[in-house]
Amino acid sequence: MTPFDIQRLLIDELPFSFLYEVAFRACLAFIAVFLFLKCSGRRGIRQLSLFELVIILTLGSAAGDVSFYHDVALLPVAVVFLTLLILYRSTIFFMRRNKRLDAWIDGIPVTVVKDGLYEYKSLRKLNISSRELLMELRQRGVEHLGQVRLAIMEIDGDVSLYFFAAEDVRPGLSVLPPEHREEYRIATHSGVHCCINCGFTRQLESGSTARCVRCDSEIWSPALTNHRSS
Repeated sequence: MTPFDIQRLLIDELPFSFLYEVAFRACLAFIAVFLFLKCSGRRGIRQLSLFELVIILTLGSAAGDVSFYHDVALLPVAVVFLTLLILYRSTIFFMRRNKRLDAWIDGIPVTVVKDGLYEYKSLRKLNISSRELLMELRQRGVEHLGQVRLAIMEIDGDVSLYFFAAEDVRPGLSVLPPEHREEYRIATHSGVHCCINCGFTRQLESGSTARCVRCDSEIWSPALTNHRSS
């Protein structure tokens, strides 16, 4: 083998005319994926659940193989696409008739913030950290948890937010990163403070310590009371 051989680097031992076949195979793969999504229904386009992501990744692998490899025949790949389509439609059919199967495959929406407090057990169940959730909230214009009446993690990973009316906003934990908010065990001043682990609020006096009655954490941060900017 000759290092840096241009013929080998560009197309290996295949003739350059094989590039026309690659273009043809890529067109067939594109049409096959398009037809799959068309036949699977608009639900598959609107959102991607874990099950649908697996289907799409499998499709991508099959489409890539048939596009680039000269020794991959077209008919077996067509059978792969047809099998996946039948599997997808059959699974959706049974999911619509069995709520347990639907919840097991697609998951269910999970409440992650309620009445300005973390549902920290839900966060553990979803295997996400509070920092990841705070990032989502910051990107949606939330300044502190006291502005949020309800936050629900949808099955596609998006977070749906429902806010308190301005007059109902309560003291809440800042959603800023730790380097942009105070955190301490011993209160540096008197006032309402929030548990950084669950958002629980309580009055602390300057120089005092406390343990959260909701999650047993001892780290606190000053509560914010700002209203949402329009």
